[in-house]
Amino acid sequence: MTRSGTGILAIAACCAVSLADAADWPPGVARVLRGHGIADSDVSVLVQPLAADAPVLAHLPDTPRNPASVMKLVTTWAALEILGPAYTWPTEVYFRGDLDGGVLDGDLVLKGYGDPYLVLEEFWKLLRALRRLGLEEIGGDLAIDDSFFTVDETDPGAFDSQPTRTYNVLPNALLVNFKAVHFQFVVDPRSGKLRVSTDPQLSNLDVRNRISLADGPCRGYQAGISLDVVGQHLDAVALGGAFPRRCGAYGMSRTVLNHDTYAFGLFGTLWREMGGRFDGRLRRTVVAADEVPVLTWRSPSLAEVIRSINKNSNNVMTRQLLYTLGAEQGGLPGTRAKGIEVVEEFLATQGFDVDALSIDNGAGLSRHERVSARLLVELLRSAARSPFAPEFMSSLSLGG
Repeated sequence: MTRSGTGILAIAACCAVSLADAADWPPGVARVLRGHGIADSDVSVLVQPLAADAPVLAHLPDTPRNPASVMKLVTTWAALEILGPAYTWPTEVYFRGDLDGGVLDGDLVLKGYGDPYLVLEEFWKLLRALRRLGLEEIGGDLAIDDSFFTVDETDPGAFDSQPTRTYNVLPNALLVNFKAVHFQFVVDPRSGKLRVSTDPQLSNLDVRNRISLADGPCRGYQAGISLDVVGQHLDAVALGGAFPRRCGAYGMSRTVLNHDTYAFGLFGTLWREMGGRFDGRLRRTVVAADEVPVLTWRSPSLAEVIRSINKNSNNVMTRQLLYTLGAEQGGLPGTRAKGIEVVEEFLATQGFDVDALSIDNGAGLSRHERVSARLLVELLRSAARSPFAPEFMSSLSLGG
């Protein structure tokens, strides 16, 4: 629960104790509310057994509240019902030129369709599949087509002024590895110097290390390290501050580069690690309707993807899902507005009161999203009756 009237507790349970009114909160709940200065009017609660027709406790259940990441349940359940648990996202590869003796005489094209889980390992496997086709050297450029989505969100720091945090990554039709780099800091015991490494290593990322070493205990915000992503294309990381010598290995993950330049940098790194040759540049393109892919890579199933979303509360994967719904049900290109409309229309057809619902990005990382406790409980009850109940329930955290 949070302040400013945003708290929601929505429970579909096997059993519960009926309370007369908000003044009869259980002692533990009342203590928490008082301790945080939260008024009864700022909290909504609805407790109802799955098998019962009426709730055993209802307190302001129809008041729309800010759900935070609980909003992911709305988006993932709608997607599961609309697209089905076996739905997968393709990523296509095209050759614009002839492949002769392992050499592609032309450009290599990557076209994304919004795969939320094209992480480092999956991208590596995609490139290994290319190698198995006999491709060794790319004579042209790497061309990227991310036109499947039209993203109207332009400021990753709009929520909390932290644009490089991984939870703030914006959607993209060719989202690769969440656009993230893990920075590792450790003092070399032999030289006494600070060693900085990155995973993955990107040849088009400039890491500028200006960190000094300090005596004293290992403490302070980010162990005393300042990290700023700079440059016109977010292609440089400026490291500063003082890192205590007593610290062991310390790491942090941040987002770098733009979506296309990140994909380009990771492609080049992995391709050369595999023994491939590529010296081309990055270009943007749109694949023509008559072009035929030489390879189509498939994501994990939606049932697997929503487990990653809900258990880890992954924001950008949820946002990818909302755009995917827009593309699949509302027509190309996929947009946030189309995705919101698809979810709202689906819930309305299921008999939900969508007047108690306001969707911004579907992930809950928003100060504008709203949902009522009643809608959430009814959603959970409907999910429990669905043929896809096992897939949805297995995506929830243990607390859920």
